[in-house]
Amino acid sequence: MERWTGRVALVTGASVGIGAAVARALVQHGMKVVGCARSVDKIEKLAAECQSAGYPGTLIPYKCDLSNEEEILSMFSAIKTLHQGVDVCINNAGLARPEPLLSGKTEGWRTMIDVNVMAVSICTREAYQSMKERNIDDGHIININSMNGHSVVPQSVVHFYSATKYAVTALTEGLRQELREARTHIRATCISPGLVETGFAFKLHDNDPERAAATYESIRCLKAEDMANAVIYVLSAPPHVQIGDIQMRPTEQIS
Repeated sequence: MERWTGRVALVTGASVGIGAAVARALVQHGMKVVGCARSVDKIEKLAAECQSAGYPGTLIPYKCDLSNEEEILSMFSAIKTLHQGVDVCINNAGLARPEPLLSGKTEGWRTMIDVNVMAVSICTREAYQSMKERNIDDGHIININSMNGHSVVPQSVVHFYSATKYAVTALTEGLRQELREARTHIRATCISPGLVETGFAFKLHDNDPERAAATYESIRCLKAEDMANAVIYVLSAPPHVQIGDIQMRPTEQIS
């Protein structure tokens, strides 16, 4: 990780869960981390914790609604002005709404598309352009995917969400191919977890907190820190090694 010291990473959805754990880990390894979310209160608190702990890097909170392209473009412009540009882009932000294919609300589907697919694509494009204009040839784009992007489980409330994660699988491989065509050494990776103990299920089942809690009580789940460790592993690989996808589940998880 030494070669990333002082370099700039963008982590989307950095206020809680996986995003917060990844941001913390990157700061621990000496990176300048721009952590974005719709609300930055928790990121500001995390930044203060990192500073108090004496971590060598810094965490810079940035307020951004990823469903709004103008806000994303404004964020990348600010990063360019203040920090030259992005060397590592971690597309972590994602959400699920309980909207089945036969009865779901269009608004919920559209929200998932906007955040899980469009925002990932826009951030990826802007991160690549940032690297290209500065002749950065060793950058890395990491998409936080899901095991739902590799198999469709028989739960109607996550079928549309699964479709958006299958899109992330395709986008990551498509990105890898385009980066090769462009003759760069910028790498593309996705990390696909099974059940991770975060607030994810509580947002999915926001009308049924008992069901959400049961999701994490049935087995020993992955922790956000396990995902952060996977990100560090991917970034630590030698420049000639590209890890395409890490699929990781709790040992006790069946599907």
